[in-house]
Amino acid sequence: MTKLRLAIIGAGPAGIYAADILLKAEREFDVSIDLFDQLPAPYGLVRYGVAPDHPRIKGIITALREVLDRGDIRIFGNVRYGTDITLDDLQKHYNAVIFATGAVHDAALGIPGIDLEGSYGAAEFVSWYDGHPDYPRTWPLDAEQVAVIGNGNVALDVARVLAKHADDLLPTEIPGNVYEGLKTSPVTDVHVFGRRGPTSVKFTPLELRELGELRDVDMILYDEDFDYDEHAREVIAGNKQVLVIDRVLQQWRQREVGQASRRLHLHFYAKPIGFVDDGEGRVGAIRYERTAPDGQGGVIGTGEIRELPVQAVYRAVGYFGSPLPGIPFDKRHGVIPNHEGQVLHTKDNTQFYGVYATGWIKRGPVGLIGHTKSDAMETVSHLINDLGNWWTPSDPSEAAIVELLRSRGVEYTNLDGWHNLDAHELALGEAEGRTRVKVVDRDEMVRVSNRPQ
Repeated sequence: MTKLRLAIIGAGPAGIYAADILLKAEREFDVSIDLFDQLPAPYGLVRYGVAPDHPRIKGIITALREVLDRGDIRIFGNVRYGTDITLDDLQKHYNAVIFATGAVHDAALGIPGIDLEGSYGAAEFVSWYDGHPDYPRTWPLDAEQVAVIGNGNVALDVARVLAKHADDLLPTEIPGNVYEGLKTSPVTDVHVFGRRGPTSVKFTPLELRELGELRDVDMILYDEDFDYDEHAREVIAGNKQVLVIDRVLQQWRQREVGQASRRLHLHFYAKPIGFVDDGEGRVGAIRYERTAPDGQGGVIGTGEIRELPVQAVYRAVGYFGSPLPGIPFDKRHGVIPNHEGQVLHTKDNTQFYGVYATGWIKRGPVGLIGHTKSDAMETVSHLINDLGNWWTPSDPSEAAIVELLRSRGVEYTNLDGWHNLDAHELALGEAEGRTRVKVVDRDEMVRVSNRPQ
C-alpha cells in the first residue's frame, strides 16, 4: 500500500486540524505525519494570541491536546523552517508539506506619525502579554491616555488588558513579568477608535460584554454616534448579532459614570488620520476625521478634524502573514498564493506540486476556529486527490528526520516535552494559588521540556 509521509509546518489549530482530518479521512494509503513548530510549545495563536483572561477560548487547547495525545502524530518543537529544516530537506524526506504558519505580524497602517515613539502594533503587545518567548520581557507602560485603533476582537482585547487592573488578571495564566508591568501602569483613559458606526463593528457580543464587566472601569459612549440612519436600523432588525451588540451599547449609555478610577471610551465614526508629535519624537495626540454614514453601510468623510491628547497608540488593524523561504508569497495580501489550499507558482499560476497551505497563511487573518476546520478539510481533500503528483522522497524513513535534526544540533522538543512543560507551568501556578504560570524564556522552555524523567 502507498504511504504518505507528510510534514506540517505550524502546530497551531490550523496545522493540528489538518493532521486530524487527514488521519480520519477515507483514503487508500497509510499516513505518517510530522508536525513542526518554531516554538517549543504547540497551539500557536491559541497560546500566544488569546488574552489570558479568555479561559473559555483557551478551552480549545483541550480539544487540540486530545488530537496530539492520541500518539499518531509526531511533533517537533523549537524547529525553525528555513534554517533548522529547509524545503530541500522536506522534499528529501516527505511526499508533501502543508504550511500552517498563520499570520503573526501587524498589518501596515500608512498614516503620518506611525513611527513616533509610543506607536505600537497590537500584535506585538499581544505577544508580550501572552509571554511569547521571542519578544522582550518588558513593555513601556507609561501613558495615562491611550488610543487603540480598530473595531475587531483584538482591539477590544488590547483595550481590556490596558484598562483592567493588574490584580484582576492574577487568576489567569498571565506571566509574572507581565503582571509586574501592568501593575505599574498609570493609565486612566483608554480610547478605542473605529471609522464606522456601532452597527458595523467586527467584534463579537461576547467580547464586547466582557468590557462592561471590568472592575472600577467606566464605559464611556458618545450620543453623537447613535443617531442611526435607516440602513443601520435595518441591520439591527435583520442581524441577531448586531441586535445584541446594540442592546449592550444602549445599556451602557444609561449607566451612571464618574466614580471609577479608569475609563474606557468607545469612539465610532472616527477615522484616525495621523499621530501628533509631542515635540520630542513621541506620540502626543491622535488626529482623526469625523465620518458619517453613507446610507449603504459605509462611511464618508465630513472634513471635521479632531485631536485627542494621548501618549501611546496601539494599532489593531489586522494581522499579516510572513514569507517563507522557497515558497511563493503574495506580498499584497500576506498569504501564500493558492487554489483551495494547493499552492501556486506566482509567475504562471501553475500548481506547486507537493506544497499546500491552510489557515491564515492560506486565506488571510479572518474568521474563527470553524473557518480553520473547513479550510483544513478543503486542503486535505486536494492533498488526497493529488496522490499522483506527490514528491518521491529519497529517504522517507521516520528515523531520518530525527537524525537530520540531531546532526544539526537542533534542540527540538516533542510531545513528551510539552507534557513536561505543561505540568511544570501548572505546578508553578499551584504554588501561587493560580491555574498556571506560563514559562516565557525559550531556553528555559526547552530545558524543562527535555529534562530527564
